[in-house]
Amino acid sequence: MILYAIKKEIPVIIIKKWYICFLLFFIFSCQSYDDTSSPVKDSMNGFWFSAEKGYIFEFTDDKDVFYNINAIGCSVQDDDFVLEDFRVNQVSENELIATSDLSDSEVKLTRLLNQNPFCLSDQISATEDPTVNFDHFWNIFNDYYVFFEARNIDWSQYENLREQITADNLYNIIEELAYLLEDGHVSIIDEDNDIQIESGIPKLLERLNTNLSGDFILENVDDFFNLGNEKLITIVTDYLGGDFEIDERENIIWGLITNDVGYINILGMEGYGTNFSNELSSLNILLDTIMDDLKTSGVSKLVIDIRFNSGGIDTVALDIVSRFTDQERVSYFKKARLGNTFTENKSFSVGPSGDFQFTEDIILLTSPATFSAGELFALCMKDLPYVTIVGENTGGAFSTILTHVLPNGAEIGLSNEIYSDAQGEVFEIVGIGPDNQENQVPFLSTLDFEGEIDSGIDRALELFNN
Repeated sequence: MILYAIKKEIPVIIIKKWYICFLLFFIFSCQSYDDTSSPVKDSMNGFWFSAEKGYIFEFTDDKDVFYNINAIGCSVQDDDFVLEDFRVNQVSENELIATSDLSDSEVKLTRLLNQNPFCLSDQISATEDPTVNFDHFWNIFNDYYVFFEARNIDWSQYENLREQITADNLYNIIEELAYLLEDGHVSIIDEDNDIQIESGIPKLLERLNTNLSGDFILENVDDFFNLGNEKLITIVTDYLGGDFEIDERENIIWGLITNDVGYINILGMEGYGTNFSNELSSLNILLDTIMDDLKTSGVSKLVIDIRFNSGGIDTVALDIVSRFTDQERVSYFKKARLGNTFTENKSFSVGPSGDFQFTEDIILLTSPATFSAGELFALCMKDLPYVTIVGENTGGAFSTILTHVLPNGAEIGLSNEIYSDAQGEVFEIVGIGPDNQENQVPFLSTLDFEGEIDSGIDRALELFNN
């Protein structure tokens, strides 16, 4: 996630390093047991399997182990897995359902009578052997990745690359395959070898450079951070006049552009609490303050800016949406790959919450740097009758990140879910953006930086005045 921190007294934005949060850990790091629940824990002992995620959990009296499986074997993701702060409902002797406030989905686990046929002792891999690691990499994607067809990738043709793999070229070949996918939710991180491969970065930089030239051309992510700084400085100084509010964890900026036009910049969809347990409660305290300020100001028009928002937690996005919706409605559907088919295509609804909801004219600003939970926010907001989108299409990466590990300990992140809107349309790859050419406005442009303006906000003001 990209976090922007801005000090009100000094208009300088500090941008932390690009970071993708592996959200599935929220489901299994958010469980709470009291004294009365210990019999449930005892009855959970054994092996439990999540087919769509390729996860096996071994629960024992002493310690719990978290395994990842694919077609050729098994790796240990955590050999001392701790259950704390998440809710488990044992539906039957052979079925568990795990839920968390920080996830919009539940995870179903079925009991295995023993480790067979998965994770036998001779299948558990912990090795630096480059061929074995490539085999696991290829099979993890072959088993769980959901967008090969949508991205026009014939994954099978790359399996025989294993014959070329050496210790020296393993990550070079993996990087080439990752970049083929151009997926903002695909990553390979090996901290021991200082490897960090982000599949979506080259495509993102290409899109952001479309309207940039000369010294403004982005060569890397750091360049994007620098231009992002400049743009935010322009917004808070020239459009908000230096008079703005920002929460103590520096996630949302809000203020007035004019007496009649409010502005909210949602910089990320996580990090509102000091820990997972108070994430949503802290967020909603902040939202109460922002909505009270909007109501008191009497503005009848609002710009919501998610152009800098690279995502976070889906339920954070949904809680924010609830402050701008006039009635409960189905907002999206989601399903996960399950072998050669899919899990149930489950619907999700969002309704109003809080004492006050802003439901007058809203312009939503989007960009190629809007990803993941930021895109879910756009997916839910776009069908509201009083919302107009201005900017560029979002990044087109919606799926919660599924994490697996290679035998050498490297972490793999990939997309295995398909999100669609209330009408069933899928926006993966293409993203969500304006529905007409007039409202297509570049996020970053040489003209904007040279003129010290923000064309997205300017276009929003034009629409409000029409």
